[in-house]
Amino acid sequence: MYAAHWSSASPSRPTGPLDITWLAAESPRLPLGRIRLRWEPASPSGWNVTAHLGLATAEVHLASWPAAPDDWPLLVRPTIHEVLGLCAALTVATSALDLSNRLAQA
Repeated sequence: MYAAHWSSASPSRPTGPLDITWLAAESPRLPLGRIRLRWEPASPSGWNVTAHLGLATAEVHLASWPAAPDDWPLLVRPTIHEVLGLCAALTVATSALDLSNRLAQA
């Protein structure tokens, strides 16, 4: 079994490289905003690929691609790109809300 840890610090371009950290297949829960891809050989050919997202209190299942062809990274990449963009937008919105709350209390 293989697992990759995709970083939310990746470039915003869908064609750009992604930051990857290799993890043991049974690694602990993901940090906030990180995506874990897990792929296993599928019968008769291809790969069973799943994606999970680390949230503040849980790790959630994003998607599954059963029996994906050998070029599965091209299939999976748009989903990862969209989720990383969403995570970045939520981080900015959360920071803005925190700042607004601090200013309102001052």
